[in-house]
Amino acid sequence: MRVNANLFWLLAGFFAASAVLYTVWSLIDHANTPAEGATPLTHQGVEWVGTIGIALGALMSVFLAFYITITKRAQNGELPEDLPTADIDDGDPEVGHFSPWSWWPFVLALGLAFMFLGLAVGVWIIFIGAPIVLFGVIGWQYEYYRGNFAR
Repeated sequence: MRVNANLFWLLAGFFAASAVLYTVWSLIDHANTPAEGATPLTHQGVEWVGTIGIALGALMSVFLAFYITITKRAQNGELPEDLPTADIDDGDPEVGHFSPWSWWPFVLALGLAFMFLGLAVGVWIIFIGAPIVLFGVIGWQYEYYRGNFAR
């Protein structure tokens, strides 16, 4: 985790420096643009879209680096993934429960597709998608309560 945090801190510095350089470069470029006979798209000053976009990339990198740094401090030691001498089976083998044969995610995706299509085409399609989404969520939640896989 230490390496990941350092990479994000490095990335945050890179984005911050890039934002400053981009702002200076856009100011220099706009200063050289002739004001007489300029097109309507030509303006003087900072190009805000790129500057803010790159600065937000720096801010997101700072958020991630800070989170990873705090998480590393709170775990009280190195994870097996961070140790060069660790074996594959040193980590926790349990990653969660997964049903590779389940069709309920497909049903849920179909219902959500109808709902998003309703946002784009017509609101009435949402009324078709909503019951399918509800059916898919309930079916996925309760698939281990009935049939061959009941517990």
